[in-house]
Amino acid sequence: MGGCFSGDIRGGMEAVGGGGGGRSYGGAGAQQGGPNDAVDHFFQARGLRGLYTPIELSFSATKLRNTDAFSKSDPMLVVYTNINGKLEEIGRTEVILNSLDPAWITKATMSYQFEIVQPLIFRIYDVDTKYHHTPVKMLKLSHQDFLGEACCNLSEIVTKFNHSLTLNLRSDCGHGLHGTMTVHAEESDSSRMAVEMTLHCLNLENKDMLSKSDPFLRISKLVETAGPIPICKTEVITDNLNPVWRPITLTSQQYGSKDNPLLVECFDFESSGNHELIGAFQTTITQLENLHSSKSGANFYSHKGQRKEKVQHTFLDYISSGFELNFMVAVDFTASNGDPRMPQSLHYIDPSGRPNSYQQAILGVGEVLQFYDNDRLFPAWGFGARTRGPVSHCFNLNTATNDCEVTGVEGIMTAYTSSLHSVSLAGPTMFGPVINKAAEIASQSLQYSNNKYFVLLIITDGVLTDIQETKDCIVRASDLPLSILIVGVGNADFKQMEILDADNGKRLESSTGRIATRDIVQFVPIREVQGGQISVVQSLLEELPGQFLQYMRTRGIKPRQQVPQGHAPAAIYPPQQ
Repeated sequence: MGGCFSGDIRGGMEAVGGGGGGRSYGGAGAQQGGPNDAVDHFFQARGLRGLYTPIELSFSATKLRNTDAFSKSDPMLVVYTNINGKLEEIGRTEVILNSLDPAWITKATMSYQFEIVQPLIFRIYDVDTKYHHTPVKMLKLSHQDFLGEACCNLSEIVTKFNHSLTLNLRSDCGHGLHGTMTVHAEESDSSRMAVEMTLHCLNLENKDMLSKSDPFLRISKLVETAGPIPICKTEVITDNLNPVWRPITLTSQQYGSKDNPLLVECFDFESSGNHELIGAFQTTITQLENLHSSKSGANFYSHKGQRKEKVQHTFLDYISSGFELNFMVAVDFTASNGDPRMPQSLHYIDPSGRPNSYQQAILGVGEVLQFYDNDRLFPAWGFGARTRGPVSHCFNLNTATNDCEVTGVEGIMTAYTSSLHSVSLAGPTMFGPVINKAAEIASQSLQYSNNKYFVLLIITDGVLTDIQETKDCIVRASDLPLSILIVGVGNADFKQMEILDADNGKRLESSTGRIATRDIVQFVPIREVQGGQISVVQSLLEELPGQFLQYMRTRGIKPRQQVPQGHAPAAIYPPQQ
């Protein structure tokens, strides 16, 4: 066991991963101990980047071009994704004979991945009569008549209320053609299924000399290529050989199928992290259900008590019913970045068009989050510079109009570049004012609606001078619909930032002793991620769906049943101080 789980709160004695899953978007943990950081670390160390939501795509089209002389076209649709500039085919539909308004039965399956942009390309062909007996996988597309294509991103589909998006068909040269196509995304029911169970043991072996064992259970999924992958740990029950643990919830995305092998281990807790194994056995969810039904036990372990299946609302359930992620950005303009006119400056604007680190972060995160924000009006601030007088630690990036909001990612980029010519870099580095401003906006939004969740991106190069004030701000903000993403640029010592990011399982504590309700910070230093298996943006955004779900579930906020299009209330932004 070692110290694998010794980093969670209360010195490793709390439950983790049993509140509905760790980073699985279909069931991120929100109960008893929160997200499972030990499981996260296990996945990350082995290049296993979480569990993504399976999506089925179905297709239809209307008013297609007719390319046949004596009958109607015989259409087939091919769907591709664009990976690093290269088209990769996902699947093909069946051929529908003599139809200009086809509704295909064959679906395409792919995984929805929140933290990346997933471009899709749809191409429709009229299959020549002589190929009607050829399997669609064997058809040479160059031998078929091209009827048109359409493009979108997967996030544009899943954010629609009915998960459907209609697109105009175009020629391969981009010219408009007759007809439209509709793509519908359906989340797999398996991503919503969860098993809730209450576990207890009888007559455990006593491993302690002067008292009784302090037992806890660890449940792992057995994977041939990676060995046991921990997915859940119960809390520790002290001085007890007949423990009854609090209920745990495992989603199907955690355990896979009900017949996937699981390893259940019982340990005697030791504060040193060298927990002593009491016993273990291998099982499956199906076998555990049978044990419950028969009221029997397994080896050292008796599975008794309550067990029930339930359906959990997923991230996509919220997003498609009108919930939004509202993007904000704050840029570090302290003097430690260097003179923007000099090539060695972190703020240097390269005439060749190559983006600097600040521009990379804005573009990367903004391009993902923009599809989850209906009006695409983004608050943008700077800090650590002189505008008109003393140093400001929260000023509007749009210095031309002094408006807090800019339009789209392009608006942020323009305001950022313009600010470099209108402000004087100064210091010191302080996060408190911009976090307070974001928290104020998030708090005021709750007066009008609970369907907005705010995401503040802070890009910085320096060491904080207000670390305790920043902690206090974050602890207060942990009760609000807000997450904070911090990108470290340059070569500064970012140990302080790692403290703000509670990935070690220890939640932040304010100067008054208050503990953060949840972890809302994700910090990524660019220099440590560049050249790795995943991008800076993926590292930044991978925890965001879980943080969103944790906030919604702990407050009992459910997806909306029906949301009229275009009637979501706008966010209210307090006046600039």
